[in-house]
Amino acid sequence: MNKLFLKLSALLLTLLVFGLSTAVAGTRAIAISEPANGATVSSPVKVCMVAHGVTVEPAKKGVNDGAGHHHILVDADLPKDLGKGIGKDAQHIHMGDGSTCKELKLDAGIHVIRALFAKGNHVPYNPAITATVIVNVK
Repeated sequence: MNKLFLKLSALLLTLLVFGLSTAVAGTRAIAISEPANGATVSSPVKVCMVAHGVTVEPAKKGVNDGAGHHHILVDADLPKDLGKGIGKDAQHIHMGDGSTCKELKLDAGIHVIRALFAKGNHVPYNPAITATVIVNVK
C-alpha cells in the first residue's frame, strides 16, 4: 500500500510540476515522467518524457516549427549556446528516432538527468524546453 501511495504521489507531483512549468513557459513544455525526482533506482534507469505543445518526431523529418525530438543530458549542464547543435557522447544522448523513453546504464551514485527538446537538426529551442530530475542509483 505504501509503495502504491508513493507512486501515486510521485505521479501527482510530476503532473503538478508539468502543469506549472507549462503555465510559466507558455504552451511548449516537456517533463520527465519517469523516474521521479529524488527516486532511488537501479541501473539500467528507464527515462521517459512527455511533451505538451510540441510534436515529438524523428530527426529525419527535418526542421519543423513546434516539432523535434528529445535529448537526455546526464550529469551535464544545458548548452551555453542554444543556437548550436547538441553534441553526441556518453553524457548527451540523442533520441532522434522520435522515441520518448530510453534505458540508461548509470553507475551507482547521484545523477542529474536533464531532458532537452530540440529541432530535427539537434539545435535546442530558445528559450530551452527542458526538464530535470535528480536520482540516486543504488
